[in-house]
Amino acid sequence: MSKTVIYLIRHAEAEGNFIRRFHGITDSNVTEKGKLQAQRLAERLKNVHFDVIYSSPLKRALYTAQQIAKGRDIEIITRADLVEINGGDWEDRCWDELPILYPKEYELWEKRPHEHCMPNGESMYELYLRAISGFENIVKTNIGKCVCIVTHGTLIRALLTYIKGYEFERLNEILWQDNTAINIIEYEYKDNRYNLLVEGDWSHLGEELSTIAYQDWWQQFLKERGICDSNINIIERRERYE
Repeated sequence: MSKTVIYLIRHAEAEGNFIRRFHGITDSNVTEKGKLQAQRLAERLKNVHFDVIYSSPLKRALYTAQQIAKGRDIEIITRADLVEINGGDWEDRCWDELPILYPKEYELWEKRPHEHCMPNGESMYELYLRAISGFENIVKTNIGKCVCIVTHGTLIRALLTYIKGYEFERLNEILWQDNTAINIIEYEYKDNRYNLLVEGDWSHLGEELSTIAYQDWWQQFLKERGICDSNINIIERRERYE
């Protein structure tokens, strides 16, 4: 049986990304830059045949999926299990406020995210289990097909620990990804194995359309992990399994 190929994609830039407010389940609109990002993404993927596109129902993900679907006779299926983490009391708060209002929770978010639980919201482990369940269902429903999934940054980060075969405690080793970043995964049905072929590739944006390249938190994130290559924002990062 032929391999199943999954394109796991983060949504285009939304208002929360631009103004730096926590938007998990908050349903913010795509920005003007986000619209350009989605166009660039669609152009990048125009020659990729997709059998089906799945999307989070939140506007920022669905808009991105719709741009990919333009000119294709293809269905977009929305799934609630693809939504971003429920931030509870963090929803629509400025990122700069969070370490002041929720110092313990914010420290876990930064240092030990696998233990983090949103105040009156969802825990990271609950998100992880939800992401795995939804992903597995999509993959097993589409054996031998090429599938596109458009979802959110925290969910993708959690899901990649599973795809890589990491223990969930290694979540903090997974890098954040820019808006419209692409991950390509192959599923080998015979061996029940996932191969991560492309991880966090946003080279289609170029430097001018990147979101995180110009945000201080991203540079700090790289610095804390000893990653000094300033070009990581625009190069392809691949993991290949022969």
